[in-house]
This record gives sequence, C-alpha cells and structure tokens, in this order.
Amino acid sequence: QTVQHTVVQDQIQKIEVVKPTIVQRTVQRKKPIIQENIREVPKVMIQHVPVQKVVQKTVEVPQIEYVDRIVDVPVVRQHHVPVIQKVQKTVEVPTIDYVDHHVHV
Repeated sequence: QTVQHTVVQDQIQKIEVVKPTIVQRTVQRKKPIIQENIREVPKVMIQHVPVQKVVQKTVEVPQIEYVDRIVDVPVVRQHHVPVIQKVQKTVEVPTIDYVDHHVHV
C-alpha cells in the first residue's frame, strides 16, 4: 500500500451584498389624489403648398449659317546659314640664328 498526502488549497473571496430593507407604511394625506386621463387629440392644420405648373413657351432660335472662305497662306521656310568666324591663333615660328666666323687672312 502506498500512502499519498495531498494538500488542497481553496481560494476564498469576500463579497459584500447590500440587502435592501422594505418599509411598509401607510401615509395619511390631507389632499386627495386626482388621477387624470390624458388623451392625445390630433390637430388639423391647413397648409397651402405651392404647385409648379408646366407652361409651353415659344422661343425663337436664331439660325446660324457657316460660310467658308479659302485664304492663301504664304509658306515661310527657314534656312540655317552657316556663319564663319575668324579666330586668331598664335603660332610659334622657330628663328634661325646665323653665326658668322670672320677669319683674318
């Protein structure tokens, strides 16, 4: 035989409950209570509503006439003309030095 020891833990929660108290009293009133029956009565109102009326009206429409005219338009052509620019350029020219030997005789 085997013996097992188990520990059981229960959680305890505290709950506060408000318990209502019922008071029964009979109150003597000097003034009598009047009960009224309220009934809704529909009110009839007359309103004038404007109504749109469709009336035909004759309108004169002007007639448009298109007249074609042929106009000669001159054709303009553009030509690119090359422009020559003169630019000076410095050039080094080698100079030759002549050395003369004079011999005395």
